[in-house]
Amino acid sequence: MALFWQSAFLLSLAVAASVHAEMKLDCRPGFVSLVWTESRSRADPSLFRLGGCAPTSTTARSATFNVEFTDCNFRSMVTGSQLLYTSELTYSSDSKGQTLIQPVVCIFNRPKDYFPITYDPVFETSGQSDLIFHMALMNDDFSGPAESTHFALGSFIPIMARVEQNSHQPLLLLMEECVAATTPQLHPDSNLYNIITNKGCLTDSKRSRSRFEPREMSSEIHLSLQAFRFALGEEVFIHCKLVAWDPEGLDATKKACRFVKGHGWKLLDNPAFSNLCDCCDSSCKSRWTRSTHSGHHGMAQNVVLGPLTITEVSINLTD
Repeated sequence: MALFWQSAFLLSLAVAASVHAEMKLDCRPGFVSLVWTESRSRADPSLFRLGGCAPTSTTARSATFNVEFTDCNFRSMVTGSQLLYTSELTYSSDSKGQTLIQPVVCIFNRPKDYFPITYDPVFETSGQSDLIFHMALMNDDFSGPAESTHFALGSFIPIMARVEQNSHQPLLLLMEECVAATTPQLHPDSNLYNIITNKGCLTDSKRSRSRFEPREMSSEIHLSLQAFRFALGEEVFIHCKLVAWDPEGLDATKKACRFVKGHGWKLLDNPAFSNLCDCCDSSCKSRWTRSTHSGHHGMAQNVVLGPLTITEVSINLTD
């Protein structure tokens, strides 16, 4: 039986008479129903948002949402035997300075055959086709999902990112930015470990053996991330900005670079153009001004992978 839970922790609340508010959450396989009601409200129900979605219906004192988990910026995440879907109910009124952020969490028993994709948003791209982004922990040869989310310090964490292009023109998947954190959401005071920075530079490869693996297809990118000394024994989440981009439109801001000891920065997709990585030790900016007429286009989306745990185990490593 599916389980559900609604968080009662208000991160920020300035809506008048909010103590009289009630949130009813009904989590079902594939979709969720949420009703926010206030008995003495000064809020405008039409200004409530669930993720990026407006209410399905409103009354003078309530906002109702009936949506699928593929909508409204819901994030999916596997933790042990559970499958979680998370989003936020928000309210903002610029005229009165009223704000609300209410976490929304649905928890289900993890299906036995569930593939650990942690974020599965669907986006329209100029009416051409849907793009669906995936990111997952894999086994050592990237042939299937990982059997464990625990990794010894110094071992490799195989990470696969993929974009489903459907009938869209071929796109190249890139990891633009990635950081590790101890929370599934990033906050201004979050403790972070930088993995990929500066528009596609695998910064971690300068201090470890982390590397991008050779591509098998343009729509996937494989990262062998060497387990790092960060939050040992704690739950760790990998936050990445994935970009699906025109393969002919690579430049200093759209690339995948790793550092090779003794050789410097190398471009994954065409080492002959590794000069695109020269900015990795400074600041990577495009020399060109893009527009809708440039012929280069794509889609970017933030994704979250985890939790995983890094444990301190003595491993003898050699290059």
